Amino acid sequence: MVDEPNYNLPVVRYFAIATVVWGVVGMAVGLLIAGQLAWPALNFDIPWLSYGRLRPLHTNAVIFAFGGCALMCSALYVAQRTGRTPLFSPGLAWFVFWGWQAVIVSAAITLPLGITSTKEYAELEWPIDILIAVVWVSFGIVFFGTLAKRTVEHIYVANWFFGALIIGVAVLHIFNSLAIPVSAFKSYSIYSGSVDAMVQWWYGHNAVGFFLTAGFLGIMYYFVPKQAERPVYSYRLSIVHFWTLIAIYVWAGPHHLHYTSLPDWAQSLGMVMSLVLLAPSWGGMINGIMTLSGAWDKLRTDPIIKFLIVSISFYGMSTFEGPMMSIKTINALSHNTDWTVGHVHSGALGWVAMVSMGALYHLVPLLFGRKAGDMYSIKLVNLHFWLATIGTVIYIASMWVNGLLQGLMWRATTVDGTLTYSFAESVDASYPGYYARFVGGAIFFIGMCVMAYNVYMTTRGAHRTEPSAPATPLLEPKGVASNAA
Repeated sequence: MVDEPNYNLPVVRYFAIATVVWGVVGMAVGLLIAGQLAWPALNFDIPWLSYGRLRPLHTNAVIFAFGGCALMCSALYVAQRTGRTPLFSPGLAWFVFWGWQAVIVSAAITLPLGITSTKEYAELEWPIDILIAVVWVSFGIVFFGTLAKRTVEHIYVANWFFGALIIGVAVLHIFNSLAIPVSAFKSYSIYSGSVDAMVQWWYGHNAVGFFLTAGFLGIMYYFVPKQAERPVYSYRLSIVHFWTLIAIYVWAGPHHLHYTSLPDWAQSLGMVMSLVLLAPSWGGMINGIMTLSGAWDKLRTDPIIKFLIVSISFYGMSTFEGPMMSIKTINALSHNTDWTVGHVHSGALGWVAMVSMGALYHLVPLLFGRKAGDMYSIKLVNLHFWLATIGTVIYIASMWVNGLLQGLMWRATTVDGTLTYSFAESVDASYPGYYARFVGGAIFFIGMCVMAYNVYMTTRGAHRTEPSAPATPLLEPKGVASNAA
């Protein structure tokens, strides 16, 4: 047994609990606004509860509160374990935690009040943007400082993805948020017209590319081998995956601006780069799934492995669907329809949320003095898996059907060239899909509440008399250890 360094785990523990809390809050808001589309009276004629104000609150809560805390929790844990060294500057790490919570609370206050820059995924106004930049750069200092003081020569591949996340998001956020303040809570972008749109979607799509893809691939490359007790299928492929993904992803943003005033060559460039992205994305998916080679039997007994592997499958599906939707002829049908909503949530629920949940189920017991994966109730983990999977499938299938229905109705013309259907008729035809989406979202949300209860009981040290999932050792499994040391 190798002596373990004295890791700084309290801040990681706080980030883990915050991930679960914000997951419940963010998904509750999402369920409410899904209900508002099915039953508009659910806004209760209160401006602060209107769909237009709560929708950006939902996206910020699930992406930056739930997802951000999951990423910071994982990055600060993995950097220590793979580098075999405690955190650099624990005090600064605590500033990152509390600063990030301040950002989240500020968003929860300002967005329902209608204080917004109106830029997708970047709605927060300039004082909060400055706080985000300060906290994020501090996060980078802690992370890279920890890597710099590692006691092993090798930098494990998960840290490459976390590092790309930190650098990429810092550049994207700072440049997209450049603005001229005109009051305490109002500013105007320094960019204008098509340039503003181009910079926004350079940021917006790469918020997906770096925040919701690169960072969570870092989670995949650490926690899948750990839970499976197998080395990464191909370490060489993981490095190729990293460099191709990072080199190509930044060019894909213009596919959000098909059929706009953006120059046609820029739209076509975004389409081509999106199609090229399929290769590295599927390379990473295959690498993650094939890590289970020799351990497929674990899928029968270990629900944590189920979370991780199904999340990778959704990653593969959504990274096929995205390039396909970037093709101009297909985008002409899908643009501005609920198909886009289904695509986003196949990645958000199926990939991001489920890989985060699998990682947390592995990590939370470790943070509270138990064996990896030793949750209060493995049966509740399994129940959560099925609730999350069924809820996701119902949600995205309903949106796919709605999207195709809307796109076809909007394009339909009579023999004299006039539109066959009015927009109101397409909205009316969409209601069955909105009801189904609410049901799927409710099932997924119930699963999140089950997780919150299970995590709470685990933190209290409670045990149930039921078989536990196969536990992984505290040290890195063979193969991963050699990669990280």
